[in-house]
Amino acid sequence: MSVSMNHQLENKMKKTIKLGLALAALSIAPAIAHDQHGHATFSAGEPGDPKKPARTVEIAMSEMSYEPSNITVERGEQIRFVLRNTGKEDHEFLLASTKENLAHAEVMKKHPHMEHDDPNGVRLAPSKTAEILWKFSKAGTFEFSCLIPDHRDYGMVGHVTVK
Repeated sequence: MSVSMNHQLENKMKKTIKLGLALAALSIAPAIAHDQHGHATFSAGEPGDPKKPARTVEIAMSEMSYEPSNITVERGEQIRFVLRNTGKEDHEFLLASTKENLAHAEVMKKHPHMEHDDPNGVRLAPSKTAEILWKFSKAGTFEFSCLIPDHRDYGMVGHVTVK
């Protein structure tokens, strides 16, 4: 093989390797973006500080309802949500804006068994309990809803008004 052909082959291999690396980087970019989706900022505030005092609000999740379904808090207040699934099937509590929950609900229709690992949400099996510690740093009305397909549509939505 001539030196010129060898050089051309080497250049092609370098280009192929660079292209492969570029494609690999592009293929993992959506996963990285998804992992960071919404975690830097949240519409309804921010994760709470366990070292600071919090008011406890207990919420029972049953078939297609939350009790209570309307909560009022002061801006800057920290709430410890104690969530109990008193129903007969899995339910979720996801705290966000209505727009965000509706968009997330569409994703859940395609992936109904998606597990959430977010500080503003939890999925609970029947008879299970969980806690979410949340600081409401933004004024407005936010919602918590169950995004398991059809649950939100059947009325499993609650509201938090931050004054």
